[in-house]
Amino acid sequence: QGGTLFLDEIGDMSPALQVKVLRAIQEKQFERIGGMKTFEADVRIITATHQNLEKAVEEKKFREDLFYRINVIPIHLPPLRERGPDIAILVNHFLQEFSAKKGKNPGNISQEAMACLMRYPWPGNVRELQNLMEMLVVMTTNDEITVDDLPDKFRFQSRRAPASNMPVLIE
Repeated sequence: QGGTLFLDEIGDMSPALQVKVLRAIQEKQFERIGGMKTFEADVRIITATHQNLEKAVEEKKFREDLFYRINVIPIHLPPLRERGPDIAILVNHFLQEFSAKKGKNPGNISQEAMACLMRYPWPGNVRELQNLMEMLVVMTTNDEITVDDLPDKFRFQSRRAPASNMPVLIE
């Protein structure tokens, strides 16, 4: 009540579930799964999807009425591969975060390793980067993460991809 509800990958929702979500948004009421009692909820709703919902509406794969209910303030966030400078910022953030959680001194990442990460296409987006950084913090025993610490797909990708002209930020 009065909070925020985040619906991730709403574009992948089944038509039956779309009806239920639309009803809950419109009426500000819901029932628990298997329940008989109706609850009222006045919440802020934030949705995310990798789908083009306008196209899905045209193709009758997504309910038009639900689309207009949730499309109040659209924000387009490009994939990580299109936000090069953000990669270095996120690498440093996750390096600090996971070092603190694991009780390690935050190390550094070599320029060469950072360059590999900047060239990688990040199909798993920020979650993939987050998981990689956690693995590197846990597995790396040196004070600096080097190219040798990276999984093969990052090294292989960096050999194939042209060098980026984006600045590399290392704190």
